[in-house]
Amino acid sequence: MQNPFIITSEYFSNDYFCDREAETKVLVDNIHNGRNTVLISPRRMGKSGLVSHVFEDTVIKNEYRCFSVDLFATSSLSEMVMLLSREIVSKLKDRKRKMLDLFISIAMSLKPGFKVDPVTGDVRFDLALGDILQPKTSLEEIFKWLEKSDVPCVVAIDEFQQIAEYQEKNVLGLLRTLVQKCRNSWFVFSGSRRRMMEKLFNTPSEPFYMSCSPLYLEAIDKDKYRAFAQRHFKAAEKELTGECFDWVYDRYEGHTWYVQRILNELFAWTDSKCTADAAMAREAEEYVVKIGAKTFEEQFRTLPEAQKQLLIAIAKEGKARGITSIAFVKKHSLKSPSTVQSASKALYEKETITKEGDSYFILNRFYAVWMQNNY
Repeated sequence: MQNPFIITSEYFSNDYFCDREAETKVLVDNIHNGRNTVLISPRRMGKSGLVSHVFEDTVIKNEYRCFSVDLFATSSLSEMVMLLSREIVSKLKDRKRKMLDLFISIAMSLKPGFKVDPVTGDVRFDLALGDILQPKTSLEEIFKWLEKSDVPCVVAIDEFQQIAEYQEKNVLGLLRTLVQKCRNSWFVFSGSRRRMMEKLFNTPSEPFYMSCSPLYLEAIDKDKYRAFAQRHFKAAEKELTGECFDWVYDRYEGHTWYVQRILNELFAWTDSKCTADAAMAREAEEYVVKIGAKTFEEQFRTLPEAQKQLLIAIAKEGKARGITSIAFVKKHSLKSPSTVQSASKALYEKETITKEGDSYFILNRFYAVWMQNNY
């Protein structure tokens, strides 16, 4: 790796993965002991990286067949079936043909997607969304194959809360029934919308109530993260001052992706035998915000006035409490508590802002910095 501070969702190796030892142990133990897991954290805190890291664990890799799908952009069961079936086929094509043939024979409703070369016998899977005519049947067939797999499987479903918004009715109920009956596979249901995930897994009326072992992903320990960052700088004959790292970590409250993004820039800017300091970190932030400015301007421009004003107020506060109180409304010259309530609901639904405890903050922290700098 030229730059060890990864900012994509792709997992490279343990060398570029920081800490998460306790969370890794919990997840591995859950799989070994037949417990399904619900993994909750803010977006870009490292859920996908943790799951990939666990899937690369020697024992997990050797004893289980692992699959992973991200439902963030899906809006229907058909899309979920398409992603899951493609993931299964892509993993099986590189391994045992016997298991792929078994999947083809079981998933009869997905037959239009399979193309077999008459000469080489190679299987191509070109499943289009329009080919999935019976998504519930297809999902049942996928679970039937999971049950017949020659080795146990682990299935990770990211942004699981998206299923609650599918156009089809009772998808969660169907999925819960299939999961409950499956004795040959274990599941990791992860999500970034904490309130929705907690509702799905902690509310008695919900199908997945009390069905999984919970695991919350918080910020990486500051000292461990600093040691990780300085080790990579040192390996490249560069230096990262403790003050510099602390400024970045504190600025973004240890939120993994934002810390990584600034460290990535700092590493690129620092020549061999040179040092990255806090002044450089501020410059790196200014640069990252600047290159995102056009996008931020467009996002901000299209908002109604009440939402703009509330966003600016939240950005100025960093973490805003009591946003519908008279004191907050007067402090930031907002129209009224009812207007703030309507604006906050709309921004929350668009995932522009989020809430932790009694505090609201802007989800994209660089967007928040852009607003602080311009308003």
